[in-house]
Amino acid sequence: MIRVGVNGYGTIGKRVADAVAAQPDMKLVGVTKASPDYGVEAAARRGYDLYAAVDDGAEAFAAAGVDLAGTLGDLLEAVDVVVDCAPSGVGERNAPVYEAHDTPAIFQGGEDAAVAETSFNARGRFEAARGADAVRVVSCNTTALSRLLAPLDETYGVEKARVTLVRRGGDPSETNRGPINDIVPDPATVPSHHGPDVNEILPDVPVDTAALKAPVTGMHTHSVNVTLETEPDSTAVRDLLADEDRIFLVPEAAGIDGAGALKEYAADAGRPRGDLWENCVWEESISVTGRDLYLFQNVHQEADVVPENVDAIRAMTTDVDAAESVARTNETLGVGLESRLGDDGPARTELAADD
Repeated sequence: MIRVGVNGYGTIGKRVADAVAAQPDMKLVGVTKASPDYGVEAAARRGYDLYAAVDDGAEAFAAAGVDLAGTLGDLLEAVDVVVDCAPSGVGERNAPVYEAHDTPAIFQGGEDAAVAETSFNARGRFEAARGADAVRVVSCNTTALSRLLAPLDETYGVEKARVTLVRRGGDPSETNRGPINDIVPDPATVPSHHGPDVNEILPDVPVDTAALKAPVTGMHTHSVNVTLETEPDSTAVRDLLADEDRIFLVPEAAGIDGAGALKEYAADAGRPRGDLWENCVWEESISVTGRDLYLFQNVHQEADVVPENVDAIRAMTTDVDAAESVARTNETLGVGLESRLGDDGPARTELAADD
């Protein structure tokens, strides 16, 4: 059993903790919190041992009547790997602590690439994490673009990818984020960080990215144009992407017309927290003109990196290969939204995990 700790029980951390706890070859030793907020109750309901993220924070937990299993140092001494899910920038400050305890660490995409030996994506860069002491799982947008561009490059070759990202202003719980009534270039320069980040995973794929921030909380939307080296037709591209288990082709007949409907579909289908771990590619948007491919995809920023973190744990600590790890993760989490249209009726959608 791989003993895992999660440092930071917030938007990503709570999802990673649940995913680790679901793995038959992993044991979640515990999670940390910086303060005794409502996340403490959620962790307790799941039976997770709670540790203080900072030593001098233990008094606040005691004052709130919260029992701790220890501090971060105690957790690090008890695990084989720690997954850092602290807010952006805090992971870099945590890195020396992990090194001092000789504990391999996985960081999130909010950290600079220099925080780790390598950046990770299960579809495009699994083996690079083998035996590493520090790995960074790339951001939600970079994860989604890597999943999309890897099979396109392998099958047709990518001459150039151009992506415009309309990013959510903040997660649903982030009341301090914005904008409120505006759409803001973020950044105003091109490329945004996403293109260079994709090249951490797919170094030979030329990609330019431009990003905007919009007053929504649901999901990111990508407008994608890829100039391929060969000329497939739209059907061939649809078939290729349909074979990717972390890409969900949203069928036109399903009546899912936006991020809100996608989230409602996931919740109705029984997904925990309404999570969408897959890229959601609008099937009707896939079109090819000559060597130019066009499509739209939506990315659930709270969820799509979760299976990647699980795979990164295996890549760092075991000799399990990429295909087997991805298959295990997908099966235990229920990754793989499947849509089947009736012959003469509306779409019937279901979770593969419910089969």
